Amino acid sequence: MTCVQECREEIVQENSSKNGVCTLTERNVQTVGPAYFNYYRIAHQNEDSLWLNNNQEAEDETEEDVTDDNDDLDYLKSLDPKACKDQDHYRVLGLAHKRYKASDNEIRLAYRKKVLRHHPDKRKARGEKVNQDNDYFVCISKAYDILGVPSKRRSYDSVDPEVDDGVPTANEYTKKNFYQVFGAFFEMNSRWSERQPVPKLGSAESSRREVEKFYSFWYDFQSWRDFSYLDEEEKDSGMDREQRRWIDRQNKAMRVKRKKEEMVRVRSLVDLAYSMDPRVAAFKQEELEKKTAAKKAKQDAIKAARAEQERIEREAEEKIRLEREEKEREEKTRLEAEKKQKESLKKAMKKERKNMRDFLKDRDYFVENENEKIPHLTGMDKLCEMLSLVQLQELNSNMKEHGRKAFLSAIEECEKKLDQERRTVLEAARLGRGVSVGTNEIAPANEKLEITSNWTPEHLQLLIKAVNMFPAGTVDRWECVANFLNSHASGAGIVRTPKDVLDKAKTLQKSDHSRSSLREQVNSLAFDKFQNNKKREIQVEADGGASERFDTPAAQAGRNPAPWTNDEQQQLEQALKTFPNGTEERWDRIAEAVPTRSKKDCMKRFKELADMVRAKQSAKASGDNSAAKAT
Repeated sequence: MTCVQECREEIVQENSSKNGVCTLTERNVQTVGPAYFNYYRIAHQNEDSLWLNNNQEAEDETEEDVTDDNDDLDYLKSLDPKACKDQDHYRVLGLAHKRYKASDNEIRLAYRKKVLRHHPDKRKARGEKVNQDNDYFVCISKAYDILGVPSKRRSYDSVDPEVDDGVPTANEYTKKNFYQVFGAFFEMNSRWSERQPVPKLGSAESSRREVEKFYSFWYDFQSWRDFSYLDEEEKDSGMDREQRRWIDRQNKAMRVKRKKEEMVRVRSLVDLAYSMDPRVAAFKQEELEKKTAAKKAKQDAIKAARAEQERIEREAEEKIRLEREEKEREEKTRLEAEKKQKESLKKAMKKERKNMRDFLKDRDYFVENENEKIPHLTGMDKLCEMLSLVQLQELNSNMKEHGRKAFLSAIEECEKKLDQERRTVLEAARLGRGVSVGTNEIAPANEKLEITSNWTPEHLQLLIKAVNMFPAGTVDRWECVANFLNSHASGAGIVRTPKDVLDKAKTLQKSDHSRSSLREQVNSLAFDKFQNNKKREIQVEADGGASERFDTPAAQAGRNPAPWTNDEQQQLEQALKTFPNGTEERWDRIAEAVPTRSKKDCMKRFKELADMVRAKQSAKASGDNSAAKAT
């Protein structure tokens, strides 16, 4: 059974009713005073009660405080009962040294002490004169009404006048005594935090994790201050509902405003501390050094990779250079060996030719009469030019054994071969095909031109033209000549390489034994071809065929006198581009590309167009000259 249950007192209240039955009412009575403790001690003589001992000690302290109370009586008497809201409630109850740290029991005991000391009845009993209308005991009752209720006490603690709501000044003293100054401010503001416990500011030895945790907490600080104690007007003081609502709205608006100002103040405090914290500066410097080191390491790695790449490239270039030098040395060695071989072959050829000439000279060239001497000398020269080293050696050996017979047989065979090659060349020139002279023999001195495989007179003319167009000193000269031939020459898919063009040009220069120019030789072949075509035309006329001369009636009958249309003009221009100068049977092909016009029509139209272009150019040149003279 608890003390409250023992202290219950049944009060019988008689009420008149229809049946005359009385009702019972139960109420709780607070246990106070020395009389109750005497009663409880007598009722529980054999029980050791901790509650009794604690309350007895508290009562003893209360009695001592009542008898020895030397509180601030002057402060209590200076209070205005009409301005109780502005007073320091903790100081009124004598708890100014503990304030918000005081427990509910301490507040209750402090109030009880003040009542026993300053109650008007107690003071009257001591003979003190009391003014009932303006007594300071009202301030004591008001202080207990505020601090004795948890919600009202929390509202008052939100605006405790002893709390410094300022922010420290950023000066040298604050920077020098950072931990003492900001530690006190954070400790003062930690009482408003909804989250407990609140981390401490720490010291210079605090770890980075602790510092980050501290600032993370305060940057996300949640305060329970509501500032309702500072409401200018009580809600219940309104005369009607509308006025009370208006008062409530005004109070809430002011609370929100003060709450925002409070959060701004706390944030400014945290920002100032973060900016002046030497630990944060050290962490930033450490982070900067780490980033700088990482960046430097990355740059060093890039430089090392670049250096390694350059080294690999240098090694590759050096390897290529060495391989190229090795190939050049090998090529040089090969060329020297070939040169030596050619020189030795040349010397051997020269020796064999000299042996043959000396042998024939000693035997008077095997002539039997003076008429044979010149043919034998000419045959000897032909044999020296046409026969190879092995053939010369065999011929010298045969002549030593068989004499005149072997010599005459060799001349006869050489003449047959030259005659056969001459007929082949002429036939190829007539038909527009290329042939090849023997590969093992050297061209005779009296041959005009050597024609190799796939080199027609038309191609040779283009080669001469290209060589003249791109003289010595032109960049990539032989590539330009080869491209010119490939783009202008007509043939069955023949593609000339720079090496083929160069070799052919050298061959043509070497074969020019008659001291006539290369152009004259090719022109002579072209003239031969023209003469052959002319002979065929004459033969056709002799056989009764019609000649296609411009002034013949047949030619006039074959022409189309109608003016040229746009389509025909476009066809002619396209055909002229498709079959450029040097194309074999060019105008026949152009006439085939313009089906409505004959060959003579196309040639005449081309001549007219050329005359028109020249006339325009002349007119333009004359106009430019006139303008220049006028100027």
